[in-house]
Amino acid sequence: MTAIAAARSMMIVLLGFLLGLVLAMIALPAVANAQVAGPAEPAPSKTRSVVVYGDDPCPASSGDEIVVCARQPESERYRIPKRFRGQKAAASPAGNSWTNKAVATEGNARAAAGLPNTCSAVGSGGQSGCFMQFMQQQAAIKRQTKDADPDQP
Repeated sequence: MTAIAAARSMMIVLLGFLLGLVLAMIALPAVANAQVAGPAEPAPSKTRSVVVYGDDPCPASSGDEIVVCARQPESERYRIPKRFRGQKAAASPAGNSWTNKAVATEGNARAAAGLPNTCSAVGSGGQSGCFMQFMQQQAAIKRQTKDADPDQP
């Protein structure tokens, strides 16, 4: 029974392939005739867009070139483009000093090794580091609230 089912599926695949081949042979002459349409169109002329500032002259065109000039005031010549104005510069890792990178790497390595005062579940000194980290966070919160409200003790 399985050999008959396999032969049947092979016949379906073969018939599908042959049907696709026949349809492609019928469509090919129609596509070839459509491509042989009238004479070739002339090449389009080149267009160049230029921004000129102040009283600068617009460059002259040459041959079949079209020059489109946009005039801006002289005060805009050396300005930052509008799409970039007002954006804050993001702190990038490339602008970070080597000292800060070394300190961060050292702190990550200590935590990964489970050394004392690292607040890690690995190693014998993790609990002291977690307490120290908790105390530092609480001191920072207390400083912030004291800076915000000097009357609070």
